[in-house]
Amino acid sequence: MIPRFDWSEVTTRGAALARPRGREDGALIAAVEEIVADVRSRGWAALCEQSLRIDGALPELVAVAPFAKEARATLPRAALDAMALAKRNIETFHRQTRPRDVEVVTMPGLSVAKQWRALGSAGLYIPGGKSPLFSTLLMLAIPARVAGVEALTLVTPPRREGGLDPAIALAAELCGIEAIWTVGGAQAIAALAFGAGEIAPVDRICGPGNSWVSAAKALVAATPGGPGIDLPAGPSELMVIADDSADPAIVAADLASQAEHDAQAQVVLVTTSTRLIDSVAREWADRTAGGEFASARAILCSSLEEAVEIANAYAPEHLSLATDHADALVAAIVNAGAIFAGHDAAETFGDYLAGSSHVLPTDGAARFTGGVSVLTFMKAITVQRVTAKAARSLAAPAAALARLEGLEAHALAAEARASLRVQSSLGAPSSLKERA
Repeated sequence: MIPRFDWSEVTTRGAALARPRGREDGALIAAVEEIVADVRSRGWAALCEQSLRIDGALPELVAVAPFAKEARATLPRAALDAMALAKRNIETFHRQTRPRDVEVVTMPGLSVAKQWRALGSAGLYIPGGKSPLFSTLLMLAIPARVAGVEALTLVTPPRREGGLDPAIALAAELCGIEAIWTVGGAQAIAALAFGAGEIAPVDRICGPGNSWVSAAKALVAATPGGPGIDLPAGPSELMVIADDSADPAIVAADLASQAEHDAQAQVVLVTTSTRLIDSVAREWADRTAGGEFASARAILCSSLEEAVEIANAYAPEHLSLATDHADALVAAIVNAGAIFAGHDAAETFGDYLAGSSHVLPTDGAARFTGGVSVLTFMKAITVQRVTAKAARSLAAPAAALARLEGLEAHALAAEARASLRVQSSLGAPSSLKERA
């Protein structure tokens, strides 16, 4: 059964949009703090000890080429071609969305430019476990390469049989990556943040992971001198807005596709149709019978406009608009990591090969941030240029504003531009000439 909520019942709205709170586990956070502090203080020795204790394997830098060769020899041709297509589409999208430098003349003689620079280094965390996510490697490494990041350090949890998953190795090779560290968990995040042995500290850490990885990323990012991170990452989410024009089988298939990630995945149907809820519930039962799937929820609302309000309140990672009116709704959506507009825009396409990155904000973070992009791996620097004439005209108003804040040294620095320019036009003082 799919639990049902009626949005007209105000008292149940909180439950309808509730998210899991597992990441607030105090014991987990304390354990992560201990691991991170150990690796930060003792470096490589601590990384090895923690990795042996947690994963039963020492960190190892594994060459990509042998396992990529295995992938080319063993994977179906359709899979190889599909990965190449994904790589092309992702690269095309990110090259077209790379930010351009801009210079603005704010007044005669004064220009301010915004120039973009690539980060010097980035650490990419590629989840392992039951499903090694080669797609995440593509979604992180390609925008980092397009941005121009020179030093990429990849980590992924060790496999029981050792080496690298062939699909991950092939994805890495397609991105020009020659080796990957087999180390995972909070200890891998600590190594990327503060360095350990041959693993150098990086400027930003990107990539999803379990609650240990998420907690470690938040911790190192909050540490003075620590790296930046991409975005808050929690359980996967999909909200589907649908009406009677939607195919119940497709809606149920989309919900199930996200529910299979883990037991805490959030899948929510928002619809104006009780008939659709009934039909989707039957399809859901058929698709999830006997499997380990997260539970779904259905919210009945009065209109598509109200459905949009619900979506903006929830701020989902993925938002599917399964309606004939999808294009009309897109402009009203202000909080979502990614929108899939129309019946044919499968969220799965976005996960693998549409072009934009599938590393997206979860847990309501779409209210204030977007997904990973080229911008994740770049930073903006402003450049000010001023002519002598403009400096003289700016000196007095700048000094007035500085004195309004009680900052006399600022005011004098502004006024110095005017006095020095006037002085130079009259000739240098004799004392300066003598010293020259």
